[in-house]
Amino acid sequence: MRLSAYPIVNLKEVPADAEVVSHKLMLRAGLIRRLSAGLYSWMPIGLRVLRKVEAIVREEMNRAGALEILMPTIQPAELWQESGRWEEYGPELLRITDRHERAYVYGPTHEEVVTDIARRELRSYRQLPVNFYQIQLKFRDEIRPRFGVMRSREFIMKDAYSFHADEASLDEGYRRMHDAYQRIFTRCGLSFRAVHADSGSIGGTGSQEFHVLAASGEDAIVFSDGDDYAANLELAPALPPPGGRPAASAPLTEVATPKAHTIADLVTQLGVPASQCVKTLIVDGAAGDLVALVIRGDHELNAIKAQKLPGVANPLKMASPDRIRTELGAEVGSIGPVGLACRLVVDHAAAALADFVSGANKPGFHVTGCNWGRDLPEPVTADLRNVVEGDPSPTGNGVLGIARGIEVGHIFKLGRKYSAAMKAEVADENSQPLTVYMGCYGIGITRVVAAAIEQNHDEAGIIWPDPIAPFKVLLVPMNWLKSERVREVAERLYRELDAAGLEPLLDDRDARPGVKFADGELYGIPHRIVIGERGLDAGVLEYRHRRATDNEEAPLEGLTEFLRERIRQSSTGPA
Repeated sequence: MRLSAYPIVNLKEVPADAEVVSHKLMLRAGLIRRLSAGLYSWMPIGLRVLRKVEAIVREEMNRAGALEILMPTIQPAELWQESGRWEEYGPELLRITDRHERAYVYGPTHEEVVTDIARRELRSYRQLPVNFYQIQLKFRDEIRPRFGVMRSREFIMKDAYSFHADEASLDEGYRRMHDAYQRIFTRCGLSFRAVHADSGSIGGTGSQEFHVLAASGEDAIVFSDGDDYAANLELAPALPPPGGRPAASAPLTEVATPKAHTIADLVTQLGVPASQCVKTLIVDGAAGDLVALVIRGDHELNAIKAQKLPGVANPLKMASPDRIRTELGAEVGSIGPVGLACRLVVDHAAAALADFVSGANKPGFHVTGCNWGRDLPEPVTADLRNVVEGDPSPTGNGVLGIARGIEVGHIFKLGRKYSAAMKAEVADENSQPLTVYMGCYGIGITRVVAAAIEQNHDEAGIIWPDPIAPFKVLLVPMNWLKSERVREVAERLYRELDAAGLEPLLDDRDARPGVKFADGELYGIPHRIVIGERGLDAGVLEYRHRRATDNEEAPLEGLTEFLRERIRQSSTGPA
């Protein structure tokens, strides 16, 4: 491509709502343009990157034996009612009606549609296993779309769905997709990690997320320094503290704590560490009752763990202050477990405390010297908290650290969640009906592009990994209009590199060198060749990789082979 033919103007200023680096740089470089909240048009250079990612995904899915199909974006409501997700999915599901008042949804995912295909097309266990995939638009009615294409309402996803005769086959299909995802993200040149995760609204049993590691990531990723254990923060188990609980050594004492409504207030007023306090959180129970969850003052409640407890409402919902006041006779901010008239579940770490501080269940007071088994019954315990750095790894090897990640892929073992609800059956070897097992595997194509920028940029702009760069080589001729010699060489090199498949971008604009260099860095083209009169006199060109700080000489004759070697050296993505 010639930059003179590219009409998109780089932005000097970006909108105030562009919070993350990828959003800012994609707007500045003209990769995307906003249509409305959470809706973006992909412009020519941005679309080239998107297609590169799609091509890698498609090649690896085909290599893994998956079959590409294309399903409608608009789906009949009947399928979602049949699966049970019409009511379960929540407000992110865009419900629409046609002129005949028939209900539809704009698909956020395609489990129902593909299960309908399977129950119509698959008749015998001999047709299994099979994996269908597509690369297509999705829509989720995000309450607050943000971060550009990282969390937009409309996006492109690769979603795949496998069907199996038994769990062993599902396990094998899941492993094949795990391996394919490893290859995909490696080929995209990304530093990533696969982590154990919660299945969320998709459902099923086991699942893993694939995260691109970046400081701007929305998700906290927990990993062990002793082995390859990694998990999403919401799923990582917090082990009970080693050793027994210390013996009680202080009397239960009520103390005045005026205006102390938080753990930080208690630490200030009483001079005790947060780790020696407990906080008592009241949530709705599954049977319409109230349940008290007790955690240590320096820990955070893990909502995913809490809502999976027997007797706790799912999704987790904090009880209202009015209800707490009416049913428990206490005010939020002064609640404690001593004498509390509702069921208690206590986190392992809080259950290991002795002589701790808690609310006194009346405003302006707390109690010190609380002890389990003396001042209140021995507790029912569970894992309720988020892990913190330094916690022991659940594998028993090493301790846990926490990094930030951007989720770009997720694989699930769905089991029979959808196939049983929608009666997707085949005949088994005895001609008896067999409900199939399913797997589900998604990659956010548009999110991969944004995540790559979050991981690969500097103050000047984007630094694309070679495999997904919109162009591999930027040709910058000096004095384009004034030097016929430079112009002729630039045109010849452009044709040669294009014929060799090296995807050159020729900056043939009437612009100052500084402008051309700055724009090339903003676009993130990995390899830059500068063509100037002085270099031509010596038979050399000026080469610089986008990550380098110094120039080096490149041969005028043999430039194609020179660049092929440089591209080969820089195209190997991190494992």
